Amino acid sequence: MTGLSIKGPLSDDDILVMEDVGILIEGTRIKSIGKFNELKIAYCKVEVHELKGDHIGLPGIIDAHTHICFGGSRAADYAMRNAGKTYLEIAKAGGGIWDTVTQTRKSSQDQLIKTTMKRAHRHLKNGTTTIEVKSGYGLSVVEELKMLRAIQKANDQTPADLISTCLAAHMFPKDFEGSPEDYLELISSTLFPILKEEHLTNRIDAFVEESAFSEQQIAPYLKKAKAMGFDITVHADQFSTNGSKVAVDVGAISADHLEASTQTEINLLAQSDIISTALPGASLGLGCNFTPARKILDAGGALAIASDHNPGSAPMGDLLTQAAILGSFEKLSNAEVLAGITFRAAAALNLQDRGQLKEGLLADVLLFHSSDYREILYHQGSFKPCVVYKNGEKVYDKHQ
Repeated sequence: MTGLSIKGPLSDDDILVMEDVGILIEGTRIKSIGKFNELKIAYCKVEVHELKGDHIGLPGIIDAHTHICFGGSRAADYAMRNAGKTYLEIAKAGGGIWDTVTQTRKSSQDQLIKTTMKRAHRHLKNGTTTIEVKSGYGLSVVEELKMLRAIQKANDQTPADLISTCLAAHMFPKDFEGSPEDYLELISSTLFPILKEEHLTNRIDAFVEESAFSEQQIAPYLKKAKAMGFDITVHADQFSTNGSKVAVDVGAISADHLEASTQTEINLLAQSDIISTALPGASLGLGCNFTPARKILDAGGALAIASDHNPGSAPMGDLLTQAAILGSFEKLSNAEVLAGITFRAAAALNLQDRGQLKEGLLADVLLFHSSDYREILYHQGSFKPCVVYKNGEKVYDKHQ
């Protein structure tokens, strides 16, 4: 995936496919890539692992948007939604985000650590070596801290890299006594300094939507976060079109969802340095339109693809499957899909040390039993990596 542009369309002809390759790993990094026999001679004293048969090597998959730290299940929501119930009807019946908030608050920090690790391990087996994980089911200073500490401790105990994000502005909590503005002021003045002090995250997210926070309510909150040195990302344009403008105005790293974006929002994002992140898992879970990925790329935008793995709208959590499906519906090239889950996804997390098989970058490597990389998306997610390396260490082998 080296040599490809961060923005705009990509052709499969742009992909550099090297044959008879060896990857020399030193510590956690790739030291050299070249012809296997030449490397074997040049580095005659290193430990050598020679693969039998044809394999495709790809950078580790990067999932730039998940909510895998949560308690409980929303299977009842899914059943009601498929039976024709509206979001409001489901919420009145005790479902929706607030249901997960209630169940997450009941979970201990240790329980959240264990369930987050379990989900992260499943992602890792499927080739996802870097996983962004949001809070947002606590919706109070104490409960958000519990979630973010759980994510940090889970990260310490799993080979995958868990990149934490504070989503305390997920929705206005039902039990908060005051206005949405009061809640956002409390979070920014009380929680933000603790996040810095404990190094719990350098990322702040917010849901800009009629059911969450308006453009006017959220702008001061995000600007304060930006002034404190946090990277900003925004849940934008999922059902209505205000979030992308907020993302551009505050200089966000990424704008995620974008299912409702029109050409106006697409052009606005394309003219910025923001990574537009499509979340096909949410479209599949809600039965709604996909992010206009083709239009975003054709306008010159940067497209990442993430799973949005969460208990409500995106319970599947299989990024390779979702990306392949998005590619079919949006007519994306293999290069565009693979870029969207590797180096362009790394850019959505402001990470420059991964997403490509390149000298100096992290040795996050996936191996697939095939002689043709096009087989990976052709099987629409059912073709999984047989071996996964994270930071130069083998963390999964299908045959062991």
